[in-house]
Amino acid sequence: MEIRRYEPKDEKGWVRCRVLSFLDSAYFDNVLRQKEAYENPSIELVAVVEGEIAGLLELEYEVEEGTICSRGKGLGGMIWHIAVHPDFQRRGIGVQLLREAEKLAQEVGIHYLEAWTRDDEWVNNWYEKNGFNNVQSYLHVFMDGKEELQSSIANKMDDLHIVQAFAHYAGDDIEKVKKSFKRVHECICYDKQLM
Repeated sequence: MEIRRYEPKDEKGWVRCRVLSFLDSAYFDNVLRQKEAYENPSIELVAVVEGEIAGLLELEYEVEEGTICSRGKGLGGMIWHIAVHPDFQRRGIGVQLLREAEKLAQEVGIHYLEAWTRDDEWVNNWYEKNGFNNVQSYLHVFMDGKEELQSSIANKMDDLHIVQAFAHYAGDDIEKVKKSFKRVHECICYDKQLM
């Protein structure tokens, strides 16, 4: 296996890796059709096995404190994506990508990393096992169906029929929200000090 910087020729493999790795997670419907580009400097890594993109890690980092990350002191780096293709999982690829990203982040003066994920137990366990701390959360709320939508969204436009909606809930009545909607995920923030 080789871990190296992402190159434009990797995009198709990157997209396939991300889509397939997210299918068995709470982010199954967060499908990207192309790789994102970042406004700020970034560390974009791929793990390559036998010519195939087996894993990826995308970390955008700050050059001015507080412009990307929401927590911590000093310059932060946001892990936007970390994924391992299902055919290559459980081989330590994610950990190796993380270690390389941490090394490169420290070289450019990043003090801490931040990552957000949903409530998949195995994903949360991975972050905690790799030295991240659970520091904050809120809810991702998916509204689908007439009853869920009518009780939550006011529509003041004739002939506009809302079919689905997505919302963030950051209040204190978490149990009420979880009981009111069929699909609710806790979105959890993790951070890890590097320096």
